Amino acid sequence: MIHELRTYTLIPGTLVRYIAVFEDAWKRIRGDRYGKLEGYWSTESGTLNQVVHLWSFTDLAERQRLRAELMKNEAWTGEYLPKSREMLLSQENKILSPVLPLAPPHESGNIYELRTYRTLPGRTREWLDRFVAVTPVREKYSKRVGLWQTEIAQLNEVTHLWVYRDVAERAAVRSTLSRDPDFQQFLREATPLLAHMQSIILSPASFSPMK
Repeated sequence: MIHELRTYTLIPGTLVRYIAVFEDAWKRIRGDRYGKLEGYWSTESGTLNQVVHLWSFTDLAERQRLRAELMKNEAWTGEYLPKSREMLLSQENKILSPVLPLAPPHESGNIYELRTYRTLPGRTREWLDRFVAVTPVREKYSKRVGLWQTEIAQLNEVTHLWVYRDVAERAAVRSTLSRDPDFQQFLREATPLLAHMQSIILSPASFSPMK
């Protein structure tokens, strides 16, 4: 299993229209026939006017085959792409390898936090081993949705996705977590392995499989 994480930055003022155009195309043209949509969000903090979508494929060969089939779909290339491209400023794409299985929440009405860490060169596995070991401690406070290592795009990078009821719960969890002695020990050992950290808050679209 691999996942594809795509981040699109839009012209300011076009976010609502872009999401509506994609929703129509996804329901009417694409569906899950060209890769399974796991989640579709817009940014609430960090870089604004962005949409983030997560897709799953069996492997890179399946992704390549399905992408080629999608580009032969005349409704996709002739209807959707011309409408969507005029609203785009930039696109970013990452191929992610799951370190832990994807665990979507069952309930709806959530916000999501996407955290991206770049480690010092050659230290990614060391950081991941420490993080996986402390995950049971971390998940006492909030639910992990995904943990990945980047395979194609920025190297020495890990991505993790968390779910909360709202920003107030996230703030409370982060405050409590910072006082947990086991997690404090993890931070002392793992933080020196990192070169960069980024966090964004995401709001799911109405049609997103993860609500």
